Amino acid sequence: MDLPIYSKQQLALRNGQDKPSVWVAYKGIIYDVTKSRLWETGKHYEHWAGQDLTDELKDAPHTATVFEKFDKIGVLKTL
Repeated sequence: MDLPIYSKQQLALRNGQDKPSVWVAYKGIIYDVTKSRLWETGKHYEHWAGQDLTDELKDAPHTATVFEKFDKIGVLKTL
C-alpha cells in the first residue's frame, strides 16, 4: 500500500483546530485519530495533535500498539 507523503507543515494543520482532521505521526507514519474521543480537542493529556509523537511515547502509560487501531493515512516527509 502506497501512502501519500505529507510535510511536517501539512501534519501541523491537522491539529483539531485549523482543520477538522486530527492526525499524529509515529515513527514516520501518520495516523488519523479524529474518531478517538481521547483526541477530540486535538489534545491528549499533555500531547498535541498535528505533530510527531515518536519521542514522546516513552512518557506514555501505553505502548506503540495503541496506533494499531487507527488508520494509517500517510508518511511523514523527512529531509
